[in-house]
Amino acid sequence: MKERVIHTLEPIFDRRSRVLLLGTIPSPKSRETGFYYGNPHNRFWNVLAAVYREPVPQSIAEKRMFLLRHKIALWDVLSSCEIQGASDGSITAPAANNLSLILSRADIRAVFCTGAKAAQLYQKHCQSLTGIAAIGLPSTSPANCRMTVQDLAKAYKMIRQYTDDT
Repeated sequence: MKERVIHTLEPIFDRRSRVLLLGTIPSPKSRETGFYYGNPHNRFWNVLAAVYREPVPQSIAEKRMFLLRHKIALWDVLSSCEIQGASDGSITAPAANNLSLILSRADIRAVFCTGAKAAQLYQKHCQSLTGIAAIGLPSTSPANCRMTVQDLAKAYKMIRQYTDDT
């Protein structure tokens, strides 16, 4: 059964952010925990830790610090939608977040979407407003079981070219 979900999590960013990572909308578990990628089976935090060769952040404070330290802004494409559970494939009636909230305050050099649905929604609802083409990355969801953490880390490694100081 679908439910109308309103995005309630604040975006994570500061003026030093260089990469914007966008999911679709927080999952039920993320809404319950009050932070992004709150499902313990989602591999998002393990993948980022592997990309930056650091321990996996555990607490919300550690996750927030990890993102900011690595100049990563994190939010979602959608401000609301109708969805069944955490199934991105069931999304209907999407409404986009106002990404200018981040883009006007940080020097974002690249936008990445974490999964095909997020990339599709960004292209349809956001790209014409931002003027920035997004790069699609594979989903870290447990539903994407064909990819290992190592496979995902290889794909996500490209964000470092925008976040590492040279």
